[in-house]
Amino acid sequence: MVFGKTIELFWANGTADGIITAELSNWNGKGIKVPRTEVALCQREDVCEPGVYFLLCQEDDGTDSVYVGEAENIKDRLMQHIHDYKSGKEKFYWNTAVIFVGRDLNKALIRYLENRLVEIATECARYKLLTKNTYKNTVIKESQIASMEEFIDNIKVLINAMGYKILEPVPVATDSTEYLFCKSGNSNGKGFISPGGFTVVKGSKVSEHLANSFESGAKSYYDLRKKLETDGVIAEGMFSKNYEFSAPSAASSVILGRSSNGKTEWKTQEGKKLSEF
Repeated sequence: MVFGKTIELFWANGTADGIITAELSNWNGKGIKVPRTEVALCQREDVCEPGVYFLLCQEDDGTDSVYVGEAENIKDRLMQHIHDYKSGKEKFYWNTAVIFVGRDLNKALIRYLENRLVEIATECARYKLLTKNTYKNTVIKESQIASMEEFIDNIKVLINAMGYKILEPVPVATDSTEYLFCKSGNSNGKGFISPGGFTVVKGSKVSEHLANSFESGAKSYYDLRKKLETDGVIAEGMFSKNYEFSAPSAASSVILGRSSNGKTEWKTQEGKKLSEF
């Protein structure tokens, strides 16, 4: 059984683009969203505690990316990231840090958390992961593992509430899922409506050819198709895993290799269009 959650979001500066804290009832941990521009002057004690953090970035091609790290003093580590970027030691530029701290966290525990969060983010594959190395063999007690796994579950809830799906698995079908299909020529897509938009399922076949007008007429979808091929989501002409698109038209355009309207291209097994579904 899944129970409801009470989440408290507090705009510390009175605005949505400033520091925001996120807390769950009956949990001693806390999430803190800190803009890059606020780090240097931030005087909050909780930002100086041990914990884990996510640095949110965007690549030149628009791809969302994230760096996951840990530190015994989060603020000092964030300042080090800023200095490393200025000196050229660090190549990525982040604009937002999302921090998670909690009572009684120590070096061993935050190393465990960092490694597990990297594993989960890699499996979810929603963001390009910038973290290169973690401590994979951190030894902690069985009771501590249980406590940290619960800590991670709460991080998942709060980071999602703050608008970042880094740790959110791609949707999977259930027994009641109604599938829709997108077929044309040698392409054969299968998917379903999902909370974030539209999910195309593993094994869906994409068009072997791209329309001449695809890049100029629907550049964002064209770029997305190329990115999915580069990332291996589309391999050997088909989806290698489930992938959630933001809209049905994005999914149908990537599959068909041309600009398309997902409301009419996606149809049920009986031929009913998505717009009528």
